[in-house]
Amino acid sequence: MATGGEVGDLMASAERKAAVARVRSERESGHAELHEFRAGQAPTEVLRDVHLRIAEIHRSTAARHLTAAQLQDDYVSRLRDWSRTRNTPQPQFMSGVAAACGTSSAAVTLVGAARDQLGLAASDEPARAAQELEFLLGEGPARDATSEVRPVTAAGPALADRWPGYGPAVAELGIGAVAAVPLSLSGTCVGALAVFDPVQGVTDSDTFSEVAEALTRSMILSSDGDPGLYGATDLRAKVHQAAGMVSVHLDCPVTDALELIRAHAFAEGVLDHSVAERILRGELRLG
Repeated sequence: MATGGEVGDLMASAERKAAVARVRSERESGHAELHEFRAGQAPTEVLRDVHLRIAEIHRSTAARHLTAAQLQDDYVSRLRDWSRTRNTPQPQFMSGVAAACGTSSAAVTLVGAARDQLGLAASDEPARAAQELEFLLGEGPARDATSEVRPVTAAGPALADRWPGYGPAVAELGIGAVAAVPLSLSGTCVGALAVFDPVQGVTDSDTFSEVAEALTRSMILSSDGDPGLYGATDLRAKVHQAAGMVSVHLDCPVTDALELIRAHAFAEGVLDHSVAERILRGELRLG
């Protein structure tokens, strides 16, 4: 749990980011208005359409910056309310992300160039457990969203039809619907935003994609953002370090070592992090 000073620092950081995002949104809206005015004054239909298309781009960018500001404002509000009593767990930034997407459960998965999972941030335990299942089983919505670089949705029986291992397992968590959208910029995918049991229609609206874009451009890839999502991102460094040790011990590829760790964790019904920590402490040898 953060101290009073640490909470104050988090709030101040989020307030700064909100202010920057709001200024950027207003600037983009101004550009949009200018091109809409020019469209009305255009001497030809071709020029009119060009200005309208440019205005649409600026409007979309303004909406994304405004969403980023609202996410920061929500985080500040949650921290402020919590700091008055501190009788509940400290709120996470991802809780606001989930709420913006019409659910209480959402998770961000960060991936490397080979689409291997590098980090995870979740709003609650069901979301974290669902993402851990993806890592252990090697299938699921976030994995498909990052590999195919497109939105993925499934609900009810379609969960098991699409993911024979993940579908039944996530259903046991009480989750009946999932959706994921890639976090990408200029053709580079850095992860996915997944939501669980969202309200109907949210994942088909602009809101879902705007939240994903806000996270990608304003937090994860921005020079003045915070890819760790205010310390909420659980990096997979220990798992990959343990995989390296297993790889050397068994003289096998690191990818095979990762699969061994996942299989062992699944067989024991524990998280892969737990297995990795035991390997690093010398308490467990695989193979």
